[in-house]
Order: sequence, then structure tokens, then C-alpha cells
Amino acid sequence: MNDINQTPQQADHSAKPAKPPVADTDDGMLRRVGVEIEFAGLDVGAAAHLTQDVFGGAPVEESPHRVKLEDTEFGTFIIELDTQLVHKDQKAGQGDGKPALPDDVDAAMRDALGKAVTGIVPVEIVTPPIPWPELGRLSTLADALRQAGAKGTGDNVLYAFGLHLNPELSALDAEVVTRHLRAYFVLADWLRAEISIDTTRRLMPHADPFPKDYMVKVLDPDYCPDHSGLIADYLDWNPTRNRELDMLPLFRHLDEDSVMTRLDDPLIKARPTFHYRLPDCALADPGWTPVVEWNRWVKVEELAADGDRLRELARRCRDNLARPAPERWMQELQAWFDS
Repeated sequence: MNDINQTPQQADHSAKPAKPPVADTDDGMLRRVGVEIEFAGLDVGAAAHLTQDVFGGAPVEESPHRVKLEDTEFGTFIIELDTQLVHKDQKAGQGDGKPALPDDVDAAMRDALGKAVTGIVPVEIVTPPIPWPELGRLSTLADALRQAGAKGTGDNVLYAFGLHLNPELSALDAEVVTRHLRAYFVLADWLRAEISIDTTRRLMPHADPFPKDYMVKVLDPDYCPDHSGLIADYLDWNPTRNRELDMLPLFRHLDEDSVMTRLDDPLIKARPTFHYRLPDCALADPGWTPVVEWNRWVKVEELAADGDRLRELARRCRDNLARPAPERWMQELQAWFDS
């Protein structure tokens, strides 16, 4: 473990996916993790070819800027330019009173726009849910991307690219969700220091920290909401997808109406996972792979599973939020990692 007050050392490329404290779901299946990798330097076709080399499957080109890699052992990968503007909306002009452009004109315009923004807007590889022991195969993909010229967050001051993890929950009851949220709040400062978040990404809103008052509320040992209360409180304080740990996909999965009556955002995809948005896509570091970020995330799960330690650190974290002492708090966290 790196000293929390020092620049993180180069990641161990040989690192294997850490086993989470609860490795299976309630129905006895291995927990799975979806991964989203953003980068520049390669077009969609080249990225799809590299993904196929690692995971197999059959590529289906939906447009010049979106390829689906179907029939892999895990499901369908999506490789696309990460902007809605270049992807044809299948509902355009259907019942909304707005005439759709002819398909050939529309496609040409979208293709031209996609070419114009390539290199500024990232290409994104979106994996299907992968059993956590198989995440090491993403190290092979990261190597292939890097060797082919893919550029990550640290390669350009404009590249606010992220690596998102979507870990499937072991159970969906409110107590489990609240415990993980508490554990995340306790470790958020450590995660930022360990990752050494890129300056541009810190300035962008995509992975904003949680409001301090909301963290204080959740860290209160007497905070024991049911699903309805947990979701309502979250939406009161966080009516946005732009959080470092975005809970909206999970909450939409748990209660569609509660979320979508407050936030009518089609980009909120219901799924029984956390949506961890904090990490950079650190392809500039030859020792980095998505496994590094999974292993960091597992520290959150380990703390969530340690009831006594979580209660104590949550109390200290709450005290520090009310009376800031960041250096001392980081030292306390380091003591937990060293124990």
C-alpha cells in the first residue's frame, strides 16, 4: 500500500483482481463488474478490432462511430465515440411533431461531425458485466490499446477521460447500500490521493465530490433509512449524474418512479450496480490497468464489511467534516491500512 501522503508508486502490472469480501451475489453467482474505458488516439474501428482480439465475438458496425462486439462469452461490448450527437436517435421524428432528416443526409452529417470531434471527444469501450476474477483480461486490452497509440487522461491537458467501474452489489437491501456509501465517504480522500486525480478532471463536473452536509447526514450512526428514505435523501442532495460515486443507476433499478419523476434523464440506466466514476484512464502509465482501480475499489468493500472499524472511522470522518483536519485524517486512514 502506498503511503497516503506520497505520490502513488507505479502500479504493479502483474496485479491480479483482488477478491472482494463478498464474492458472490445472494443467488450464489460470482459478482460481475461492468467497465467503461475512455481514451483518444484510436478510432472506433481500431479499438473494436483490439477488443475482439482479446474477447472474441463478432463486430457489428451500427455506424462509423459505433460498433457492437456481439457473441463474446460475457455478452456484448459497445465501442463508440462518446457523444450523443453522432449517434442516430431511433425515435427522432416519431410522434414528436418534428420531421426527421432523410437517413442518408442524417448519416452523412453525423459522420462528418464525428470525424470533426474525434481526438477531442473520447472513444469509449463499454464492457458487458464481467465476473470479477476475469477482470485481469482487461489488463491485456489496456496493453493492446497503449501499444496501438491510445492516449489516456495524462497525455493531454484537454483529456478529462475516466475509467468507470460498475460493480454488481452482493445484496440490494438498504442497510447494505448505506454501509457501502458510508465506507466510500470514509475513503474518498484516500482514493483521490491514491489515484492522484488529473487536474483537468478535478475541474470538470463529471466526478464531483458529494456535498459535505450530505456526507455528515449519511455518516451519522443513527441514519438507518429504508430504500424510500435513502433514495429521497440522495435525490435531495444529489440531483445529478455527476458524482464520483453515482448512485442513480442503482436507485433507478430499485425504484424507477422515485428517480425518474425527479430526474427525467434517459442517460440514467437502471442496473443493480454502483457507478464508480472517480478514476482516471491512466494509459500514460505503463503499469496501469483497470485492475488497479478495481483493487482500490475493493478497499471500500472491505471497510463496508468490517462493521466495528466502519463505525469508528465513520465517526472520526464525521467529526473531521464538522471540524476540518485533513492532514490528521489522512494519517488516521493510513493507520487503518497499515493495521
